[in-house]
Amino acid sequence: MDLDLKGRSVLISGASKGIGRAVAEEFAREGCSLFLVSRTAADLERARDEIRARHNVPVEIHAADLSRPEARQTVVEKAGSVDILINNAGAIPKGDLLELDDARWREAWDLKVFGYINMCRDFYRGMQARKSGVIINIIGVSSEKLDYDYLAGSTGNAALVAFTRALGSLSIEYGVRVLGVNPGYVETERAVRGLRIRAQRELGDPEKWPDLVRDLLPSGKMIAPKEIADVVAFLASDRASAMCGQIVTIDAGFASRSYGRRVVQSGN
Repeated sequence: MDLDLKGRSVLISGASKGIGRAVAEEFAREGCSLFLVSRTAADLERARDEIRARHNVPVEIHAADLSRPEARQTVVEKAGSVDILINNAGAIPKGDLLELDDARWREAWDLKVFGYINMCRDFYRGMQARKSGVIINIIGVSSEKLDYDYLAGSTGNAALVAFTRALGSLSIEYGVRVLGVNPGYVETERAVRGLRIRAQRELGDPEKWPDLVRDLLPSGKMIAPKEIADVVAFLASDRASAMCGQIVTIDAGFASRSYGRRVVQSGN
């Protein structure tokens, strides 16, 4: 689908793998110029070369740890003004209140929670001055499906949902749309690796990880990264011009489910 995004500039963090990489591919398919950011240079180089070869669009890369102010400032200076900002960097570790110490909690939030907030501040200023721009924060369904064993993640993501809604409540008056996307269980390398570990622990066989998915999700299967990317590209386009301050959940019904896999009763 042509979303009339050709020629727009897009900065995507966490862009070398998983959802970020899928989002980069989708915007490249639409004819956008890309500025990709991730921590690992080799993964970024691979992504850049493959995207250029497939879509023949401008792709710049920058390896940076966005939890560090000086690294983030370098990214801002190199990228300059962009039409669309996609915040996607950061993975908060699992653990309950007693498992995660202060250092691990702060390290995770410095990258994802404060990383998103600071990137928004850095680029929102220019967008507001130009009266044009879109910011999309890729957050996570744990902000809705709160989890005792993912306390830092649930709390941090809930904060980002509130931040996105609050910023978007007025930003459209300045020509800037701010939106969030809450992905559920997406089939990325990291997610499958975690499910394999859990399947080994609970089922005695890492290859039985699809059985865990069937118990978790009403659809019985994980979400493809491209399904998230398709929605992100739509939200960034003028076809979604009336959307601002909203959070779009893409989770195959997971957050709305209050129990495990449905048991079908037989008989009367």
